[in-house]
Parts: sequence; C-alpha cells; structure tokens
Amino acid sequence: MSKLINVENNVAKFTMNIEEADFKAGVDKAYKKLRKKINIPGFRKGKAPKKIIELNYGKEIFYDEAINESFPSVYKKSIEELNLEPVAQPAIEDVKGLEEGKDLELTISVVVKPDVKLGEYKGLKVEKTTVEVKEDQINTELQKMQEQSSRLVTVEDRAIKADDIAVIDFEGFVDGVAFEGGKGENHNLTIGSNSFIPGFEDQLVGKNSGEEVEVNVTFPEEYHAENLKGKEAVFKVKINEIKFKEMPELDDEFAKDVSEFDSLEELKNDIKAKLEEDAKKAEEKEDKNKVIDLVCENAEVEIPKEMVDTEVNGMLRDFDMQLRYQGLDLDNYLKFTNSTVDALKEQMSEDASKRVKTNLVLEAISKEENVEVSETDMEEYLVEMSKMYNMELDKLKETIKDTDKDGMKDSLLIRKTIDLVFESAQLS
Repeated sequence: MSKLINVENNVAKFTMNIEEADFKAGVDKAYKKLRKKINIPGFRKGKAPKKIIELNYGKEIFYDEAINESFPSVYKKSIEELNLEPVAQPAIEDVKGLEEGKDLELTISVVVKPDVKLGEYKGLKVEKTTVEVKEDQINTELQKMQEQSSRLVTVEDRAIKADDIAVIDFEGFVDGVAFEGGKGENHNLTIGSNSFIPGFEDQLVGKNSGEEVEVNVTFPEEYHAENLKGKEAVFKVKINEIKFKEMPELDDEFAKDVSEFDSLEELKNDIKAKLEEDAKKAEEKEDKNKVIDLVCENAEVEIPKEMVDTEVNGMLRDFDMQLRYQGLDLDNYLKFTNSTVDALKEQMSEDASKRVKTNLVLEAISKEENVEVSETDMEEYLVEMSKMYNMELDKLKETIKDTDKDGMKDSLLIRKTIDLVFESAQLS
C-alpha cells in the first residue's frame, strides 16, 4: 500500500509498506550476507548463529541490509501505483514499525519528472533556411578526389619547399637535455601543415635530402606540457627523404578513372546534384531546429538539477568515447587542454539543460497529441538502421535487446512528434 503525501518543487514524498514477512525474510538474507564479516568470541568467523549476533550487537545490526533487500521490488510497485516518474535515486526519510508484529512504513522522497506547461506549438512561423551550393564546394570535392588519386614521388634534384613531405629523424632538447616525447624516426612532415611547433617547418625549407639541421624554436605559452611552456628548444633533425604529391590532371580521363562518367563536366554535375541533395537535408534540419527552439521558448518547465546532471554525465561519456575513437582518452585530453572534469561539465551544462527541456517539451506534446509508435514504425526504423550499418535485417534484430527497443521507441516517438510539429509550421 502506497500513499502520496505531496509533490513540491519536483520532489515527490510518499509512504510505502514492507510487509513483516518480507522484512523478516530480508533479515535472514542480511544475516547470511553479513555473518562472514562478524567476529563473536567462541565461534569461528562466519559461523555465529543469528540470535547470538543479535544479543551481542542488537537486532538493528541487520535492519539496514534487510530494508535494502526488500526495497527495490516494493519501490518499483509504489512508483507504478502512484504514477510517478523518478529522475534520480530515492531517499528514505523515515522508517516506522520496526517493532515485532508490524509492517514497516517507509517515507520516501524522490525527484520526479516535472510538469510542462505547453505554449503555442502548431502553425508557428519561422524564416526558411537557404543553403546555396557554390562552385568552390564542387572544386573542393574534386580536389579531394585528386588527393585520393595522387601518388607520392621522391624528390632527387631539389631542396624542400612548401607542401613537400619531409621524412625526418628528430630529437628535441631543452637546456641541452632531451625531453620526453621529443624524439621520432622516419616521421612524415608536410611542410606548411603547421603540425609541429611554430617555426619548425619553415626552417626546413631550402634544405636537401641527407642534410642534418639544428632547428631552434620556442614552445607556445599555451602548450599542453607544463614543463615545456614558453621554453626555448633545439631540435636535431636529419632529412632522410623529400617527397611530393603528384596530382592527376582534372580532365575527362580523370573523370573516367574515378567515376562511371565519361567527362569531367558530367562528374561535376553529379557532384553538384549530391551537394544540392545534402543542402536540402541541411535546410530541413535547420528549419526543424528553429521550429523546435521556438516551441521550447513558448513552453514553461522547471528543470530539476538532477536531470541536467544526468544529461551532462551522458554527454561526458559520449565525448570520452569519441576521443577513444581518435586514439585519445578523457584524461589525456584534459592534460593537453589544461582543463578539469568539472570545467568540462560546466561548459556542457547549458547545452545539457537545453536538451533536457527539449525532450520534456516534446514528450508533453506527444502525450497531448496521442503520438504512438507502431510496429510498422519500428520495422521501418530497423530497416533504416540495417542500411546504415550495412547489416542484414535479421542479423541486426538478433543483436537488439529489449532495453535497446525501449530506447528506439523513445527516439521514434520524439522523431514523430518533431515531424508533427514541423508539418504544421509556416516557413517563409
């Protein structure tokens, strides 16, 4: 039996009961779990009877653990019965009925999902986004194709110049002492890429293959390694080889080599058509963002700090995962940027708050409009995923757990709600 006391400032307070029989069963479980840690004179460790332990330490020794044993199932039933949506861990404020022959009555407080006061969300007027495809974008795509079709050629008869690739051995010294991370062999350095310390690459221009050079530089004040910030350094460099990228000519033959087209003009037209298709998607995405931003501006909701904290932690995990894909991790990133986890969380908090509000508002609209996700919707979504991941549909379905399906349904519900709101908007 559960009873709601009140809901104030997004905190629900209610009572719930743990039946005496369930609590006694919890005490027995607690005894079996805790006895291994309790020493009683005259008994081997872990072998003292429950009554002996209670005589020595009091019956209360098992109560906390017994409540923890019974709590999850009773709590789950209570929040379902009271139709509450918790967004944080519950707190036990009071326990009554610990004496023999009574059920336990627990007073619980928990932060719950806030109510949303919706404003106007249909027929909203926004300025239509226009994304224009320009000639230089087409040229950029062609240059990428050139890069992919280029080949490296070794230079034999001249010195290093801009855009060359110098293959070098190097070792750095500060005050005559080699420093950690300052050594490399057969490193490919593109001159002009600015991937080394400012001034390093410039001092290699005009040098020849086989030469040994001393490069003098000063580390930037904002350099990630504390021991090198602002320090003057000398790098001993040996130039092993000089290479340059030989690019193919942009002509009809190039088009035939890199595509199914017979002329460069046809290839350009195809690139333009694909860029225009991407532009339309970008326009629609931006227009949807404008509409949803306006919908959220029109709505009122008091967002619990706990929801923002949860979102920030999720964003932090996603960021760490992205870094790992790039061969880094969060700890090293923080060292390189001279930052902290708390500072990073602070940077993310505004965006996290916006995300939470957007989801709450869209959930409220989906309830107001009775938006539902059908089996057909789920099937179409899975087909979309299978194409994205280049997997057979049946194999993809085998990898999906029930918990994954719940997340997919939530995503689809939000997507359908966004579409509903966007279709009613007036773009001008």
